[in-house]
Amino acid sequence: MDSPPGYPPDIQPVWTPWVTFHVINVQKENSLYLIDTGMSGAIPALKRTLKNRGWDHLPIRGIVLTHGHYDHTRNVAELVRETGAWVAAPRLDKLHCEGRFPYRGWSRACGWLEACGRRCLGFQAFTVTHWIDDGDSIPIGPGWTAIHLPGHTDGHMGYLHAAQKLLFTGDLFASFGALSHQPPRFLNSSPHQIARSLELAASLNLEGILPNHGWLATPARHLEQLHRLAGRHRDREPS
Repeated sequence: MDSPPGYPPDIQPVWTPWVTFHVINVQKENSLYLIDTGMSGAIPALKRTLKNRGWDHLPIRGIVLTHGHYDHTRNVAELVRETGAWVAAPRLDKLHCEGRFPYRGWSRACGWLEACGRRCLGFQAFTVTHWIDDGDSIPIGPGWTAIHLPGHTDGHMGYLHAAQKLLFTGDLFASFGALSHQPPRFLNSSPHQIARSLELAASLNLEGILPNHGWLATPARHLEQLHRLAGRHRDREPS
């Protein structure tokens, strides 16, 4: 199977009902890297996707997390056990990754949902081997840089490949065409920072973005939704 329309040939989304995550094929290394790990059912979906792409013989060397919420980290421990991959995560999301973040205010609802998910769907602790800060280079091949996009969590990161003009945006916003929206308030640890993060992402020289939640669309179409959402935020700002 070829890459989906509009996607670079070295990037493959793994679509599941819960959340989309992504595989990067670094061909010079004959190695794969994951951006996030999805929820229940994500590992079988990953294996099917790799087989369809003809990548199932390639080793998964590393897992890079955009943030520490349960729907992005649920499968980390099992994948590390199966593959021996290292794990990188935003330093400011350390407590999220450990399941110890002190949710407050509206975001307590997010903490309750995560606790319920861990109890009902299972969760195994994992060790982060590389902590990521804003501007760091990401060890998944040349040219990848961390862009701090806080709001959804304090440490929430995007990952930019400047040469491909492509940005993984994690949960910065959900891309559903005219219904695109920032995450609901109760899921955000620092909601006052989201508008600024949207504006920062929209200001980058990009040709596409890859969100974790949204309709099946090309990276270019998702970028259009980012600009529209950022524009709506600017229109609401007092003059």
